Amino acid sequence: MIIMSRNKKWRDLTTTEQAPLVLRGIVQFALLAAALVDIHRRSAEEINGSKWVWSAVALVNFMGIGPLVYFLFGRKRAERFIARTQGERRTSIR
Repeated sequence: MIIMSRNKKWRDLTTTEQAPLVLRGIVQFALLAAALVDIHRRSAEEINGSKWVWSAVALVNFMGIGPLVYFLFGRKRAERFIARTQGERRTSIR
């Protein structure tokens, strides 16, 4: 038989138990702020899709997933963007 502990309130947690929760909150907020600032500062041509949609995706902030998805898939890579806007193809150097 598995015994489940009761839900603890913040004041019931020790400092050692509170620290990871505070750190997680700080990381989530930092990722969200960074993603929203990046979306706001970039032109629409530098973002895959709508800025509005990526802002909404970034706000899905469960474990920082929304901002990470934006940074991985929402931003166009600078080299590809520059090559396309200048009308030339860039090849990777091996």
